[in-house]
Amino acid sequence: MSRPTVPPAGPGGWSMLDEHLWYTCDIVADLLEGSLERRPLVATAARMEPGDRALAVGPAQRLTWRALGDGRYTQTSTFAFGSSAFVLGSMAATAMSNASRRNAAAANAQPRWVPEGGGELTVTQRKIYFGHPVCWLDLGLSGLDSIDMAASDVFQCGFRDINNGRQMLVQLHTPWASLLFVLAALTSFPAHPRLLSHGWLPPDFQARCDSLGRPCRPAPRLILERGTG
Repeated sequence: MSRPTVPPAGPGGWSMLDEHLWYTCDIVADLLEGSLERRPLVATAARMEPGDRALAVGPAQRLTWRALGDGRYTQTSTFAFGSSAFVLGSMAATAMSNASRRNAAAANAQPRWVPEGGGELTVTQRKIYFGHPVCWLDLGLSGLDSIDMAASDVFQCGFRDINNGRQMLVQLHTPWASLLFVLAALTSFPAHPRLLSHGWLPPDFQARCDSLGRPCRPAPRLILERGTG
């Protein structure tokens, strides 16, 4: 399985994404070692279930895989009076207008990634919360049907909408994408190829951390030990 692409590093070779990856390893290591209680409390406006704990908060953009229309369009008719040339011209213009509407409706009926807007993301031990006035998310990690990373800062998941029963596919663009993926994988997809191959981290991340004097905790090793223990 291919690894996510990594944005260019900032000054000194350390980027904002690197910072989030470093904290992801720290959070995952605490989770697997049973020491989350040592971490400072994370403030969030999300309404959480009793006993749950916020692990990270930050901005995110939501995209949904959906069509913009259902293929329907309004077809117009022409009633023209006058010379033959005028009538034929009017009919041709109407036909062109209907064809344009038909093509636009057909294009809008094709699913694509549709930006839904930005909001505050809250990552907890059990859930993913995305605050938005219209396109909010309240996803239990145990209720996801599929997960993956489309890029180093893009978490993708599939689930069934409890309101209408429809299958949904969404992306969250956030520097916490790796944390979302690992928590979801540990909860519901423990044999996911990207989890077991360490594909949620850049291949040289731990070595770069060491070279820059910021050694990170061995979350990938702890994940494998959890699977074989």
